[in-house]
Amino acid sequence: MKKILIIFLLLFKNLSADDFKLEKVIEGFDSPWSLTFINNQNLLVTEKPGNIKFVNLKEKVIKDISHNLNILEDGQGGLLDILYKDGTVFVSYSENRSKGMSSTSVSRAKFSDERLNFKNIFQAQPPINSGYHFGSRLVIKKNHLYITAGERGQGMIAQDYTKHPGSIIRINLDGSIPKDNPKFTNKKDWLPEIYQIGVRNPQGISHSPFDDKIYLTNHGARGGDWFGTANLGENYGWKILGWGGTNYSGTKIGPKWKPGFTKAIKYWVPSIAVSAMTIYKGETFKEWNGEALITSLKDQSLRKIKFDKSNFINEKIIFKGKIGRIRDIKIHKNGDIFLLSDNGELWRMSK
Repeated sequence: MKKILIIFLLLFKNLSADDFKLEKVIEGFDSPWSLTFINNQNLLVTEKPGNIKFVNLKEKVIKDISHNLNILEDGQGGLLDILYKDGTVFVSYSENRSKGMSSTSVSRAKFSDERLNFKNIFQAQPPINSGYHFGSRLVIKKNHLYITAGERGQGMIAQDYTKHPGSIIRINLDGSIPKDNPKFTNKKDWLPEIYQIGVRNPQGISHSPFDDKIYLTNHGARGGDWFGTANLGENYGWKILGWGGTNYSGTKIGPKWKPGFTKAIKYWVPSIAVSAMTIYKGETFKEWNGEALITSLKDQSLRKIKFDKSNFINEKIIFKGKIGRIRDIKIHKNGDIFLLSDNGELWRMSK
């Protein structure tokens, strides 16, 4: 009898750990791309066509905030990530550099719920005529801003450390360059803003408060999505490595990994079209603390990755196909999870 009771309690514990509610908070966004919390009740949402929305969760009110950004919406480009920190708003976007040329650019402004007057603090050089692979996620660690700059569909440009596309960028919050970036240590030929090279289209980035590391998700080609860490002065290998994927034509790219290149924690073949991510910290799902929550566009899933340092332990699909293609994920101060879907909806995941 005692043995049966123990088994029942274990089963109940496992069930309750994964019990959650999904609630649609608000809808009507036009191709939303990112969200950031200002406080417990208010947040900002970007729409890819170029709009910034102020959202009040309590009243479920949305209003426009005007701005001065020069955006070129082209393919995957437009107004992309947004990040609020201590009264300052940072955005990444595809900047119109004239004659169809654009760059992954980052700008900052003092917060206002009426108008944001942005000033650029980073422009990926050179500008490129392409609507592909902007990357364009932002995260802050201490006094540094990390930026993912996609390779714009240019392949081997990700191995050219004299160009920004295909790299992880690290700058100070005012746009100045940290004196301990790779150029000033052991990579004297690198551009001063570059922290790591060899990425394709990294659309997820998060800082872990548990180990103080920066984590990334990156789109492969036909397969070869991955989850890994940002490492000073290292190289993820695109397009020497294929990470297990192939070109869309079906031709081979290169090996999954080889010595001398950064090895990801987890690879997906075939591709799940990995999108945004976060390292969970909160009370609502406290059993997930320190684990990675990763969103997908292709199979519309939320996945949980358990890992130890650089070692993959297991992956669990929390749900799939419930809210559409998931574009962004953020954790509320109370531990609830907020998800932004391509179909214009903001969702809350709670217990």
